Amino acid sequence: MSDSDGKKTLGLRGGSRPGNVKQSFSHGRTKNVVVETKRKRVVVPKPGAAKGGGGAAPSSSGSRRPAGISDAEMERRLKALQAAKAREAEEAAARAAEEKAREEERNRRRAEAEAKEREQREAEERAKAKAEEEERKKREAEVASERAAAAAAAPVKDAPRTERPAPSKPAPAAAPRKADREREQRQNRGKGQDDGRRAGKLTLGQATGGGGNRQRSMASMKRKQERARQKAMGGQVEREKVIRDVQLPEAIVVSELANRMAERVGEVVKSLMNMGMMVTQNQTIDADTAELIIEEFGHKVVRVSDSDVEDVIKEVEDKEEDLKPRPPVITIMGHVDHGKTSLLDAIRDARVVAGEAGGITQHIGAYQVKTESGTVLSFLDTPGHAAFTSMRSRGAQVTDIVVLVVAADDAVMPQTVEAINHAKAAQVPMIVAINKIDKPAADPTKVRTDLLQHEVVVEAMSGEVQDVEVSAVTGQGLDELLEAIALQAEILELKANPDRAAQGAVIEAQLDVGRGPVATVLVQTGTLRQGDIFVVGEQYGKVRALINDKGERVQEAGPSVPVEVLGLNGTPEAGDVLNVTETEAQAREIAAYREQAAKDKRAAAGAATTLEQLMAKAKEDENVSELPILVKADVQGSAEAIVQAMEKIGNDEVRVRVLHSGVGAITETDVGLAEASGAPIMGFNVRANASARNTANQKSVEIRYYSVIYDLVDDVKAAASGLLSAEIRENFIGYAQIKEVFKVTGVGKVAGCLVTEGVARRSAGVRLLRDNVVIHEGTLKTLKRFKDEVAEVQSGQECGMAFENYDDVRPNDVIEIFEREEVTRTLD
Repeated sequence: MSDSDGKKTLGLRGGSRPGNVKQSFSHGRTKNVVVETKRKRVVVPKPGAAKGGGGAAPSSSGSRRPAGISDAEMERRLKALQAAKAREAEEAAARAAEEKAREEERNRRRAEAEAKEREQREAEERAKAKAEEEERKKREAEVASERAAAAAAAPVKDAPRTERPAPSKPAPAAAPRKADREREQRQNRGKGQDDGRRAGKLTLGQATGGGGNRQRSMASMKRKQERARQKAMGGQVEREKVIRDVQLPEAIVVSELANRMAERVGEVVKSLMNMGMMVTQNQTIDADTAELIIEEFGHKVVRVSDSDVEDVIKEVEDKEEDLKPRPPVITIMGHVDHGKTSLLDAIRDARVVAGEAGGITQHIGAYQVKTESGTVLSFLDTPGHAAFTSMRSRGAQVTDIVVLVVAADDAVMPQTVEAINHAKAAQVPMIVAINKIDKPAADPTKVRTDLLQHEVVVEAMSGEVQDVEVSAVTGQGLDELLEAIALQAEILELKANPDRAAQGAVIEAQLDVGRGPVATVLVQTGTLRQGDIFVVGEQYGKVRALINDKGERVQEAGPSVPVEVLGLNGTPEAGDVLNVTETEAQAREIAAYREQAAKDKRAAAGAATTLEQLMAKAKEDENVSELPILVKADVQGSAEAIVQAMEKIGNDEVRVRVLHSGVGAITETDVGLAEASGAPIMGFNVRANASARNTANQKSVEIRYYSVIYDLVDDVKAAASGLLSAEIRENFIGYAQIKEVFKVTGVGKVAGCLVTEGVARRSAGVRLLRDNVVIHEGTLKTLKRFKDEVAEVQSGQECGMAFENYDDVRPNDVIEIFEREEVTRTLD
């Protein structure tokens, strides 16, 4: 098929133009194809269109208006065209100016680089010329020295002269060619220079990880570029040292220390290594070491601590003119059942003792009494039981006067002595109230005499301590006691500032079902008002309500006033200090710090310091049986007293471990913990809720309720005694001497014995003694009297004995017969 086979070529009508295109195919074949391209169509408006348009304004370029476009549209298009042209002109001018500035900058940098290279070349040439000159001089000196040596070695002038060849001069070193010098300069160009334009660019060696060099950080590159820029502009390269105030906590990470000083981490690590500390940037150093580093770098140290958050509640010394008289705080202390609460009831004309379980005080109570003379007194009633040592100690710490109640018919007892010691430790004055004076067996003189043994000398014995004989039943001596208290308070001149932020001590704390956490607080200074934000121990809150000792709501409580505070977020510890803060954020921050500090302290106390100590403790615990229990009480002080009493129960073999102690009702969580640990739950003046009771019945968890601490301690002691292994005692019941040994078929050796003392029983244990040395201990296989098996043989009778799995018996050996007895042990 030929290219021109007579067929008509493809084409478009009107204004098309042909063209040839050569197509290539496989195997070297080609083909020419004729194609036609269409010309652009130009639309020419009709002559009458312009006239019909109403005389549109002619275009500035003189071109004709397209058809169907109004004058306004045409004008708008023309304006847009003009604005575009103006914008293009401005952009072109800006680009030209920018290009010109860039070109000038390039020329300037090129000129600087060329000047630098020229200076370097000149310096290299001068150095090279100087080196060549020194080398030439050195060679000339060597040649001169050789000539002098040759002249000295020449023969005397009488000797015939001999022809000697002149010393050959060393050939001068061939001067390097100009082309070699230029090539060397090109190779060395840029070496040792600080070319800022190449800084930070990725090289092939860096991309492939070659060279082993660390990539510089972006901050380092920026600093380098800044130094190069300042150097090029002729400015100061080295910046002035900035001295900073560095806040230094008790421990700090090395990288954080460098950050606070605005120094490089590597420099700080290097400085530490120079001090002999091989540390990394992620390790922690102590404050003293960090202080040395900060001073070495020329900065100032500002010591800070986590405890600085408590600075807002630091106690401020009150001015003398701000102090006003306040009621005294009197603590009633003494032995259990000596009539402390009854005496206080008689004073405040109430019947508190009627509602106490077992007739003993198990909580610390706070009351306010107004006497007939108008004097207001704040009383604290403390328990007398031995378990409530911490409560008595707290009562003595927050009190102004201690009233020591001693029963006239019982004299001084152990808790009386303990109360005396607490009062002496708190350095507060003491008044002795000799109670139960109405009883027939009362002996006040014996009480006063016994107090002398503990360095308490009453006024009746020519001492300084006031003593009053009272009776809570008949009311005898109560007026004298109140008068003595008022006199002592007048001597103390007690004052406080009521116009400041309140501060007080928590006497007792409990978790009430309807009211939530409740704390009994004795305000010591300032005035506590409803709505105040406070922090107490590890808890904080806002005062929702204040309730006095009579159950009435009050708006504020001044110094020496005991009140119940509602609005805490948790139950505080008895003895914690309450402080009022300005904002809730401060209170929350202080409470969080205290909670973390307590957690760290517990963790440090529970962790063994070395592996040996840990293994020794595990070995000790291996031989100790534990009785786990859970304790839930109504108030914090009772829970604390029970836990302390439980810790005292036990010995080297058995001990009581309190898994958990808390305040409030017994919940399902407590039952779950008890079930997992196999422990009983001890409820003291609290009960389990319905869901907890059902869960306890399903999981067989024992819940015991108590209202008297005696019963609880006795039951736990009895349960712990059951874990003690029974004591094994041996009772010797007889001795027998072997007279002859017989061999019996099927039995073995049988010893013919004479019971010399006591009785021989077949069920008893026996020992074989030879020369008074025990050589065997075991049981009897047979005990015969003549040919019959018997249960026992009396003293003075003969019998036959055979040992179980032992037949090395000889005449004259002695058999010791004994019985073992198990004795049940109890904890004292």
